[in-house]
Amino acid sequence: MIHSSPARFALLVFSALIMLWTVLLSLPFASRSGEITPLADALFTAVSAICVTGLSTVDMATHWSLFGDLVILAGIQIGGIGVLTLASILGLTVTRRLGLRQRLLAAGDTNPMRMGRDVSESQAVGLGEIGGLLGAVATSLIVIELALTALITPRLMAAGYDFWHALWNSFYLAASAFTNTGFVPLPGGLGPYETDVYLLSMLGIGVFLGAIGFPVIFALYRYVTGGGWRAHKRLGLHAKLTLTTTLVFVVFGWLAITALEWNNPSTLGAQDTGQTLFSSLYMSVMTRSGGLGIINPTEMNGSTLLVMDMLMFVGGGSASTAGGIKVTTIAVLFLAAYAEARGYKDVQAFGRSIPNEVLRVSVSILIWGATIVLASTVALLHMTKEPLDIVLFEVISAFGTCGLSTDLSANLPDGGKVILAATMWAGRVGTVTLAAAVAATSRSRLYRFPEERPIVG
Repeated sequence: MIHSSPARFALLVFSALIMLWTVLLSLPFASRSGEITPLADALFTAVSAICVTGLSTVDMATHWSLFGDLVILAGIQIGGIGVLTLASILGLTVTRRLGLRQRLLAAGDTNPMRMGRDVSESQAVGLGEIGGLLGAVATSLIVIELALTALITPRLMAAGYDFWHALWNSFYLAASAFTNTGFVPLPGGLGPYETDVYLLSMLGIGVFLGAIGFPVIFALYRYVTGGGWRAHKRLGLHAKLTLTTTLVFVVFGWLAITALEWNNPSTLGAQDTGQTLFSSLYMSVMTRSGGLGIINPTEMNGSTLLVMDMLMFVGGGSASTAGGIKVTTIAVLFLAAYAEARGYKDVQAFGRSIPNEVLRVSVSILIWGATIVLASTVALLHMTKEPLDIVLFEVISAFGTCGLSTDLSANLPDGGKVILAATMWAGRVGTVTLAAAVAATSRSRLYRFPEERPIVG
């Protein structure tokens, strides 16, 4: 199964991990009270951790014991790295080498379109560079999370925590930020720190780095370090598209949230100009899939919720710890629309042509994602009778593995929790599987049917 269908193998392992984590979190000593956590809550938390979402149906600061917190932390690290990438890193650590099959397996995790077929066009990461990419994944995870931990610890100590509790909570926050999960172990969440520019800046940087993706981090590393300077002076198309589109969406979200919430006394209207600009920028970054929010979405205007819905649906970069349909997907779709409007035959960006196959997969991912969101929203609307903007926000946050919440998750019946958990699972692995399946079914034919043009538009 590993060699014939890496995508199917990844799904099997991913689902098995969720089941295992559900069992572990259901154990009596996983909760602080010593009682068995209800199955629906344990399953929801397991899916939220492995899918690096951050939504929760229990109080993360008080419900889980140290064992439960360790299980959750392990889950978000595994989910953030990726199943196939983690397996490849472990194999590289043990054997000190990567065979062709292992390289193909890891390549499929960084680019699902490579699963099950030979792709001839230039790749963001070549097979010969997979070992370096795996090293970059492991190194960036360790270095960034430890650096964030070291930077956050003094701030929590200044807030009254002793050294060990400050260190533990800082590492938890650092891991939650870089993996774009959004779990907060602090009592009261980030509410007491909603105007703390230093702490929120550290978390925002962690979320941004996690959301751009490991291939982009690897490309930037090759770009600025010695040895690879001449060979990799030019950033690849994937890195350019990811960085450009990410910055465009962050700035768009920043300006939109600022404008729409400027006079809302329940959110940004009560803050001074500087704090308002910072808070709106921070919330825009969190829609990349971070979920470490400082503003209650239920107090926002409906127009703001809709803007954030769009940002969360797009999410972060491909092969990153973020969710959503990915910024490169939406970039390819916009580039295709631009090319069609200008009468170009090819989709082009930064002096490169993008194959039609990539456009086909992008369209499929968009339709698949919209279908998941629509089905889940209809089901929860019927089940809860809550307003559309509240339900839609929660569903898109789950699909985009974002974690920003209207508190609907905590009040759902068990059936609703299962639906939202399935939405998280589909958002994390469903689009990847679809991309691999669509790419793997590409084949040439010795014949073509006669053309006939339907009326569209």
